[in-house]
Amino acid sequence: MGAYSFHVENVQICVVMVGLPARGKSLIAQKIVRYLTWLSVKAKCFNVGNYRRIETAHPTADFFDVNNSEGERLRKMAAEAATADMFRWFDQEKGVVAILDATNTTKARRDWVLNLCRKRNIEPLFVESWCDDEDLILQNIIDVKTTSPDYVGQDPEQAALDFRNRIRNYEKVYETISERELTYVKLINVGSQVIINRIQSYLESRIVYYLMNLHIKPRCIWLSRHGESVFNVEGKIGGDSDLSPRGREYARQLPGLTKSSVGDQPLTVWTSTLKRTQQTAKYLPYRQLTWKALDELDGGQCDGLTYEEIEERYPEDFAARDADKYEYRYPGGESYRDVVIRLEPIIMELERQENIMIVTHQAVLRCIYAYFMNVPQDQSPWMEVPLHTLIKLEPKAYGTEVTRIKANIPAVSTYREKGQSALKK
Repeated sequence: MGAYSFHVENVQICVVMVGLPARGKSLIAQKIVRYLTWLSVKAKCFNVGNYRRIETAHPTADFFDVNNSEGERLRKMAAEAATADMFRWFDQEKGVVAILDATNTTKARRDWVLNLCRKRNIEPLFVESWCDDEDLILQNIIDVKTTSPDYVGQDPEQAALDFRNRIRNYEKVYETISERELTYVKLINVGSQVIINRIQSYLESRIVYYLMNLHIKPRCIWLSRHGESVFNVEGKIGGDSDLSPRGREYARQLPGLTKSSVGDQPLTVWTSTLKRTQQTAKYLPYRQLTWKALDELDGGQCDGLTYEEIEERYPEDFAARDADKYEYRYPGGESYRDVVIRLEPIIMELERQENIMIVTHQAVLRCIYAYFMNVPQDQSPWMEVPLHTLIKLEPKAYGTEVTRIKANIPAVSTYREKGQSALKK
Protein backbone atom coordinates (compact mmCIF):
# COMPACT_ATOMS: atom_id res chain seq x y z
CA MET A 1 0.00 0.00 0.00
CA GLY A 2 1.36 3.41 -0.93
CA ALA A 3 1.42 6.55 1.16
CA TYR A 4 -1.64 7.87 -0.68
CA SER A 5 -4.00 5.17 0.58
CA PHE A 6 -4.25 6.62 4.09
CA HIS A 7 -6.52 9.49 3.14
CA VAL A 8 -9.41 7.52 1.68
CA GLU A 9 -11.00 6.77 5.06
CA ASN A 10 -11.22 10.37 6.20
CA VAL A 11 -10.69 9.39 9.83
CA GLN A 12 -9.04 11.40 12.56
CA ILE A 13 -7.32 9.40 15.29
CA CYS A 14 -6.13 10.36 18.75
CA VAL A 15 -3.44 7.95 19.97
CA VAL A 16 -3.64 8.11 23.77
CA MET A 17 -0.44 6.95 25.46
CA VAL A 18 -0.86 5.05 28.76
CA GLY A 19 1.73 3.83 31.26
CA LEU A 20 3.97 4.57 34.20
CA PRO A 21 7.00 6.85 33.79
CA ALA A 22 10.17 5.20 32.38
CA ARG A 23 8.17 2.90 30.10
CA GLY A 24 9.33 4.49 26.84
CA LYS A 25 6.03 6.30 26.12
CA SER A 26 7.61 9.51 24.81
CA LEU A 27 10.01 7.56 22.60
CA ILE A 28 7.12 5.49 21.20
CA ALA A 29 5.00 8.65 20.68
CA GLN A 30 7.83 10.40 18.81
CA LYS A 31 8.40 7.32 16.67
CA ILE A 32 4.72 7.13 15.64
CA VAL A 33 4.81 10.79 14.56
CA ARG A 34 8.04 10.30 12.62
CA TYR A 35 6.78 7.18 10.88
CA LEU A 36 3.44 8.68 9.83
CA THR A 37 4.96 12.01 8.76
CA TRP A 38 7.51 10.09 6.68
CA LEU A 39 4.58 8.36 4.95
CA SER A 40 2.88 11.74 4.27
CA VAL A 41 0.25 11.36 7.02
CA LYS A 42 -0.26 14.60 8.99
CA ALA A 43 0.67 13.69 12.57
CA LYS A 44 1.68 15.62 15.69
CA CYS A 45 2.55 14.83 19.29
CA PHE A 46 1.04 16.76 22.22
CA ASN A 47 3.17 16.13 25.30
CA VAL A 48 1.29 17.03 28.47
CA GLY A 49 4.58 17.32 30.38
CA ASN A 50 5.59 20.25 28.14
CA TYR A 51 2.38 22.09 29.11
CA ARG A 52 2.90 21.29 32.79
CA ARG A 53 6.48 22.63 32.61
CA ILE A 54 5.14 26.09 31.70
CA GLU A 55 3.86 26.41 35.30
CA THR A 56 6.12 23.88 37.05
CA ALA A 57 9.47 23.45 35.31
CA HIS A 58 11.35 21.22 37.79
CA PRO A 59 8.85 19.50 40.08
CA THR A 60 9.90 17.06 42.79
CA ALA A 61 8.25 13.65 43.14
CA ASP A 62 5.79 15.07 45.75
CA PHE A 63 4.15 17.10 42.97
CA PHE A 64 2.88 13.80 41.51
CA ASP A 65 1.51 12.46 44.82
CA VAL A 66 -2.20 11.66 44.57
CA ASN A 67 -2.74 13.54 47.87
CA ASN A 68 -1.16 16.76 46.55
CA SER A 69 -4.29 18.68 45.52
CA GLU A 70 -2.35 21.64 44.07
CA GLY A 71 -0.19 19.28 42.01
CA GLU A 72 -3.33 17.48 40.83
CA ARG A 73 -4.93 20.81 39.81
CA LEU A 74 -1.87 21.92 37.82
CA ARG A 75 -1.56 18.52 36.10
CA LYS A 76 -5.24 18.59 35.12
CA MET A 77 -4.77 22.12 33.78
CA ALA A 78 -1.84 20.94 31.65
CA ALA A 79 -3.89 18.03 30.27
CA GLU A 80 -6.75 20.42 29.41
CA ALA A 81 -4.39 22.83 27.64
CA ALA A 82 -2.80 19.99 25.65
CA THR A 83 -6.14 18.52 24.55
CA ALA A 84 -7.52 21.98 23.65
CA ASP A 85 -4.49 22.59 21.41
CA MET A 86 -4.85 19.11 19.95
CA PHE A 87 -8.51 19.62 18.97
CA ARG A 88 -7.66 23.04 17.53
CA TRP A 89 -4.98 21.33 15.41
CA PHE A 90 -7.48 18.72 14.19
CA ASP A 91 -9.98 21.45 13.23
CA GLN A 92 -7.80 24.21 11.83
CA GLU A 93 -4.90 22.25 10.31
CA LYS A 94 -6.88 19.16 9.25
CA GLY A 95 -4.62 16.87 11.28
CA VAL A 96 -5.03 13.13 10.81
CA VAL A 97 -3.28 11.50 13.80
CA ALA A 98 -2.55 13.24 17.12
CA ILE A 99 -0.60 11.55 19.91
CA LEU A 100 -1.55 12.59 23.45
CA ASP A 101 1.65 11.80 25.33
CA ALA A 102 0.95 11.52 29.06
CA THR A 103 0.73 8.83 31.75
CA ASN A 104 -3.12 8.55 31.63
CA THR A 105 -2.74 5.90 34.32
CA THR A 106 -6.27 6.01 35.78
CA LYS A 107 -9.52 4.84 34.25
CA ALA A 108 -11.09 8.21 35.17
CA ARG A 109 -8.47 10.16 33.17
CA ARG A 110 -8.87 7.84 30.18
CA ASP A 111 -12.69 8.18 30.31
CA TRP A 112 -12.27 11.97 30.28
CA VAL A 113 -10.12 11.79 27.11
CA LEU A 114 -12.46 9.21 25.56
CA ASN A 115 -15.53 11.43 26.03
CA LEU A 116 -13.76 14.52 24.61
CA CYS A 117 -12.78 12.53 21.49
CA ARG A 118 -16.20 10.95 21.02
CA LYS A 119 -17.93 14.35 21.12
CA ARG A 120 -15.78 15.41 18.16
CA ASN A 121 -15.99 12.16 16.16
CA ILE A 122 -12.30 11.47 16.70
CA GLU A 123 -11.28 7.83 17.03
CA PRO A 124 -9.36 7.17 20.27
CA LEU A 125 -6.65 4.48 20.08
CA PHE A 126 -5.11 3.74 23.48
CA VAL A 127 -1.49 2.56 23.47
CA GLU A 128 -0.32 1.19 26.82
CA SER A 129 3.33 0.44 27.49
CA TRP A 130 3.32 -2.02 30.37
CA CYS A 131 6.68 -3.11 31.68
CA ASP A 132 8.07 -5.03 34.65
CA ASP A 133 11.49 -5.75 33.10
CA GLU A 134 13.81 -4.14 35.66
CA ASP A 135 16.73 -3.82 33.21
CA LEU A 136 14.58 -1.92 30.72
CA ILE A 137 13.11 0.33 33.42
CA LEU A 138 16.57 1.07 34.82
CA GLN A 139 17.89 1.92 31.33
CA ASN A 140 14.93 4.28 30.80
CA ILE A 141 15.52 5.93 34.18
CA ILE A 142 19.17 6.54 33.22
CA ASP A 143 18.04 7.92 29.84
CA VAL A 144 15.37 10.18 31.36
CA LYS A 145 17.52 11.60 34.15
CA THR A 146 20.12 12.68 31.58
CA THR A 147 17.78 13.94 28.82
CA SER A 148 14.45 14.97 30.43
CA PRO A 149 13.79 18.73 30.64
CA ASP A 150 12.51 18.10 34.22
CA TYR A 151 16.04 17.38 35.45
CA VAL A 152 18.15 19.88 33.51
CA GLY A 153 21.17 20.97 35.54
CA GLN A 154 20.46 18.58 38.42
CA ASP A 155 22.76 16.02 39.99
CA PRO A 156 22.14 12.78 38.03
CA GLU A 157 21.95 10.58 41.14
CA GLN A 158 19.48 12.92 42.88
CA ALA A 159 17.47 13.05 39.66
CA ALA A 160 17.33 9.24 39.47
CA LEU A 161 16.21 8.99 43.11
CA ASP A 162 13.50 11.61 42.63
CA PHE A 163 12.34 9.95 39.41
CA ARG A 164 11.99 6.59 41.18
CA ASN A 165 9.83 8.29 43.83
CA ARG A 166 7.73 9.85 41.08
CA ILE A 167 7.15 6.37 39.62
CA ARG A 168 6.05 5.08 43.07
CA ASN A 169 3.48 7.88 43.33
CA TYR A 170 2.01 6.86 39.98
CA GLU A 171 2.06 3.16 40.93
CA LYS A 172 -0.36 3.89 43.81
CA VAL A 173 -3.15 4.85 41.38
CA TYR A 174 -2.18 2.94 38.21
CA GLU A 175 -4.99 0.97 36.56
CA THR A 176 -4.00 -1.09 33.52
CA ILE A 177 -6.39 -1.03 30.54
CA SER A 178 -8.94 -3.84 30.70
CA GLU A 179 -12.09 -2.25 29.22
CA ARG A 180 -13.23 -4.51 26.39
CA GLU A 181 -15.13 -1.74 24.62
CA LEU A 182 -11.98 0.33 24.05
CA THR A 183 -9.73 0.27 20.99
CA TYR A 184 -6.29 -0.41 22.39
CA VAL A 185 -2.86 -1.94 21.99
CA LYS A 186 -1.01 -3.15 25.06
CA LEU A 187 2.75 -3.52 24.56
CA ILE A 188 4.07 -5.80 27.31
CA ASN A 189 7.79 -5.42 28.02
CA VAL A 190 8.17 -3.44 24.82
CA GLY A 191 6.73 -5.87 22.36
CA SER A 192 7.65 -9.27 23.86
CA GLN A 193 3.86 -9.67 24.03
CA VAL A 194 1.28 -7.50 22.28
CA ILE A 195 -2.45 -7.47 23.07
CA ILE A 196 -4.70 -5.87 20.45
CA ASN A 197 -8.36 -5.03 21.02
CA ARG A 198 -11.09 -3.70 18.66
CA ILE A 199 -8.88 -2.10 15.99
CA GLN A 200 -11.35 -0.21 13.78
CA SER A 201 -9.69 1.23 10.69
CA TYR A 202 -6.94 0.63 8.16
CA LEU A 203 -4.83 3.49 9.50
CA GLU A 204 -5.14 2.15 13.06
CA SER A 205 -4.02 -1.26 11.83
CA ARG A 206 -0.95 0.33 10.20
CA ILE A 207 -0.05 2.11 13.47
CA VAL A 208 -0.47 -1.19 15.34
CA TYR A 209 1.68 -3.06 12.81
CA TYR A 210 4.39 -0.44 13.28
CA LEU A 211 4.17 -0.68 17.09
CA MET A 212 4.51 -4.45 16.92
CA ASN A 213 7.92 -3.99 15.28
CA LEU A 214 9.29 -1.55 17.85
CA HIS A 215 11.72 -2.09 20.67
CA ILE A 216 13.24 0.61 22.85
CA LYS A 217 16.47 -1.10 23.83
CA PRO A 218 19.50 1.17 23.39
CA ARG A 219 21.14 0.69 19.99
CA CYS A 220 22.83 2.61 17.18
CA ILE A 221 22.52 2.75 13.41
CA TRP A 222 25.53 3.57 11.24
CA LEU A 223 25.02 4.97 7.75
CA SER A 224 27.58 5.30 4.97
CA ARG A 225 27.43 6.01 1.28
CA HIS A 226 29.49 3.69 -0.88
CA GLY A 227 33.04 4.87 -1.53
CA GLU A 228 33.63 7.24 -4.42
CA SER A 229 32.67 5.46 -7.67
CA VAL A 230 33.90 5.82 -11.25
CA PHE A 231 30.52 7.41 -12.14
CA ASN A 232 30.91 9.89 -9.24
CA VAL A 233 34.25 11.01 -10.69
CA GLU A 234 32.70 11.32 -14.18
CA GLY A 235 29.68 13.23 -12.78
CA LYS A 236 27.17 10.61 -13.96
CA ILE A 237 24.05 9.57 -12.06
CA GLY A 238 22.87 6.01 -11.38
CA GLY A 239 24.53 3.09 -13.11
CA ASP A 240 26.37 0.17 -11.56
CA SER A 241 29.98 1.31 -11.76
CA ASP A 242 32.96 0.11 -9.74
CA LEU A 243 34.69 2.12 -7.02
CA SER A 244 37.39 4.61 -7.99
CA PRO A 245 40.90 4.16 -6.48
CA ARG A 246 39.94 6.61 -3.68
CA GLY A 247 36.67 4.70 -3.16
CA ARG A 248 38.63 1.47 -2.78
CA GLU A 249 40.87 3.17 -0.21
CA TYR A 250 37.73 4.17 1.76
CA ALA A 251 36.62 0.51 1.69
CA ARG A 252 39.99 -0.51 3.19
CA GLN A 253 39.76 2.15 5.92
CA LEU A 254 36.09 1.57 6.74
CA PRO A 255 36.67 -1.40 9.13
CA GLY A 256 38.99 0.72 11.32
CA LEU A 257 36.59 3.68 11.21
CA THR A 258 33.70 1.39 12.15
CA LYS A 259 35.62 -0.36 14.93
CA SER A 260 36.50 2.98 16.57
CA SER A 261 32.76 3.81 16.75
CA VAL A 262 31.16 0.40 17.30
CA GLY A 263 33.74 -1.11 19.66
CA ASP A 264 33.07 -4.77 20.44
CA GLN A 265 29.29 -4.60 19.98
CA PRO A 266 27.68 -7.06 17.55
CA LEU A 267 26.78 -5.49 14.20
CA THR A 268 25.04 -6.52 10.97
CA VAL A 269 25.83 -4.75 7.68
CA TRP A 270 23.18 -4.13 5.01
CA THR A 271 24.12 -3.20 1.43
CA SER A 272 22.24 -2.69 -1.84
CA THR A 273 22.58 -5.14 -4.76
CA LEU A 274 24.84 -2.71 -6.65
CA LYS A 275 28.58 -3.31 -6.98
CA ARG A 276 29.75 -0.06 -5.41
CA THR A 277 28.10 -0.77 -2.03
CA GLN A 278 29.29 -4.37 -1.91
CA GLN A 279 32.84 -3.34 -2.82
CA THR A 280 32.69 -0.73 -0.02
CA ALA A 281 31.57 -3.31 2.58
CA LYS A 282 34.02 -5.96 1.31
CA TYR A 283 36.48 -5.72 4.24
CA LEU A 284 33.95 -5.28 7.07
CA PRO A 285 34.26 -8.30 9.39
CA TYR A 286 30.53 -8.56 10.15
CA ARG A 287 27.55 -10.55 8.91
CA GLN A 288 26.26 -8.93 5.69
CA LEU A 289 22.83 -8.88 4.03
CA THR A 290 21.91 -7.55 0.58
CA TRP A 291 18.63 -5.68 0.01
CA LYS A 292 17.17 -4.79 -3.39
CA ALA A 293 15.11 -2.11 -1.60
CA LEU A 294 18.38 -0.27 -0.78
CA ASP A 295 19.27 0.24 -4.47
CA GLU A 296 19.74 3.85 -5.60
CA LEU A 297 16.82 5.96 -6.90
CA ASP A 298 16.17 4.83 -10.48
CA GLY A 299 17.09 7.61 -12.92
CA GLY A 300 15.02 6.02 -15.73
CA GLN A 301 16.03 7.38 -19.14
CA CYS A 302 18.47 9.78 -17.41
CA ASP A 303 20.45 6.90 -15.87
CA GLY A 304 24.14 7.17 -16.75
CA LEU A 305 23.90 10.84 -17.82
CA THR A 306 25.64 13.82 -16.22
CA TYR A 307 23.53 16.70 -14.84
CA GLU A 308 24.81 18.82 -17.76
CA GLU A 309 23.49 16.26 -20.24
CA ILE A 310 20.14 16.06 -18.43
CA GLU A 311 19.79 19.87 -18.44
CA GLU A 312 20.69 20.02 -22.16
CA ARG A 313 18.48 17.15 -23.32
CA TYR A 314 15.56 17.51 -20.89
CA PRO A 315 15.48 21.16 -19.73
CA GLU A 316 11.84 20.93 -18.64
CA ASP A 317 12.54 17.85 -16.51
CA PHE A 318 15.61 19.49 -15.01
CA ALA A 319 13.50 22.50 -13.97
CA ALA A 320 10.58 20.35 -12.74
CA ARG A 321 12.91 18.33 -10.52
CA ASP A 322 14.27 21.52 -8.96
CA ALA A 323 10.75 22.82 -8.36
CA ASP A 324 9.60 19.72 -6.41
CA LYS A 325 12.40 17.22 -6.02
CA TYR A 326 10.47 14.97 -3.60
CA GLU A 327 7.56 14.35 -5.99
CA TYR A 328 9.45 14.59 -9.31
CA ARG A 329 9.76 11.22 -11.05
CA TYR A 330 12.45 10.65 -13.70
CA PRO A 331 10.88 9.50 -17.01
CA GLY A 332 10.73 5.71 -16.68
CA GLY A 333 12.34 6.01 -13.21
CA GLU A 334 11.51 6.92 -9.62
CA SER A 335 10.80 9.87 -7.33
CA TYR A 336 11.92 10.30 -3.73
CA ARG A 337 8.35 9.42 -2.71
CA ASP A 338 8.68 6.12 -4.61
CA VAL A 339 11.90 5.40 -2.74
CA VAL A 340 10.21 6.06 0.63
CA ILE A 341 7.43 3.59 -0.21
CA ARG A 342 9.87 0.84 -1.17
CA LEU A 343 11.97 1.58 1.93
CA GLU A 344 9.09 1.00 4.35
CA PRO A 345 9.94 -2.70 4.91
CA ILE A 346 13.56 -1.62 5.55
CA ILE A 347 12.37 0.83 8.22
CA MET A 348 10.19 -1.86 9.82
CA GLU A 349 13.11 -4.28 9.89
CA LEU A 350 15.42 -1.56 11.23
CA GLU A 351 13.03 -0.97 14.12
CA ARG A 352 13.10 -4.68 14.97
CA GLN A 353 16.90 -4.90 14.97
CA GLU A 354 19.63 -3.73 17.33
CA ASN A 355 22.94 -2.44 15.86
CA ILE A 356 22.84 -2.12 12.07
CA MET A 357 25.18 -0.51 9.56
CA ILE A 358 23.77 0.46 6.16
CA VAL A 359 26.09 1.01 3.19
CA THR A 360 23.97 2.45 0.41
CA HIS A 361 23.36 5.43 -1.91
CA GLN A 362 22.81 9.18 -1.56
CA ALA A 363 19.04 9.36 -2.24
CA VAL A 364 18.32 6.26 -0.14
CA LEU A 365 20.37 7.59 2.78
CA ARG A 366 18.54 10.91 2.56
CA CYS A 367 15.23 9.07 2.97
CA ILE A 368 16.46 6.92 5.89
CA TYR A 369 18.12 9.91 7.60
CA ALA A 370 14.92 11.95 7.16
CA TYR A 371 12.96 9.21 8.94
CA PHE A 372 15.25 9.17 12.00
CA MET A 373 15.74 12.94 12.15
CA ASN A 374 12.16 13.96 11.29
CA VAL A 375 13.32 16.06 8.32
CA PRO A 376 10.39 17.54 6.30
CA GLN A 377 9.83 15.84 2.95
CA ASP A 378 10.46 18.92 0.81
CA GLN A 379 13.87 19.36 2.50
CA SER A 380 15.06 15.74 2.57
CA PRO A 381 16.13 15.52 -1.13
CA TRP A 382 18.38 18.57 -0.64
CA MET A 383 20.34 17.27 2.36
CA GLU A 384 24.07 16.96 1.91
CA VAL A 385 25.32 13.41 2.50
CA PRO A 386 29.05 13.54 1.69
CA LEU A 387 31.14 10.61 0.48
CA HIS A 388 33.70 8.95 2.77
CA THR A 389 31.77 9.83 5.96
CA LEU A 390 30.34 7.43 8.55
CA ILE A 391 27.19 8.74 10.25
CA LYS A 392 26.20 7.33 13.65
CA LEU A 393 22.56 7.69 14.75
CA GLU A 394 21.63 7.02 18.37
CA PRO A 395 17.86 7.11 19.04
CA LYS A 396 16.97 8.61 22.45
CA ALA A 397 13.72 9.41 24.25
CA TYR A 398 13.78 13.07 23.23
CA GLY A 399 15.40 12.87 19.77
CA THR A 400 18.21 11.17 17.86
CA GLU A 401 21.88 11.99 18.48
CA VAL A 402 24.07 12.27 15.38
CA THR A 403 27.86 11.82 15.12
CA ARG A 404 29.73 12.19 11.82
CA ILE A 405 33.09 10.47 11.43
CA LYS A 406 35.02 11.59 8.36
CA ALA A 407 37.65 9.43 6.70
CA ASN A 408 40.71 11.38 5.66
CA ILE A 409 40.28 10.42 1.99
CA PRO A 410 39.37 13.09 -0.60
CA ALA A 411 36.31 12.53 -2.79
CA VAL A 412 34.35 14.52 -5.35
CA SER A 413 31.24 16.33 -4.17
CA THR A 414 28.09 15.03 -5.82
CA TYR A 415 25.96 17.73 -4.18
CA ARG A 416 24.07 20.16 -6.39
CA GLU A 417 22.21 23.08 -4.79
CA LYS A 418 18.64 23.89 -5.65
CA GLY A 419 18.41 26.25 -8.63
CA GLN A 420 22.05 25.67 -9.59
CA SER A 421 22.51 25.17 -13.30
CA ALA A 422 24.67 22.21 -14.27
CA LEU A 423 25.72 23.81 -17.58
CA LYS A 424 29.21 25.32 -17.68
CA LYS A 425 29.05 29.03 -18.27
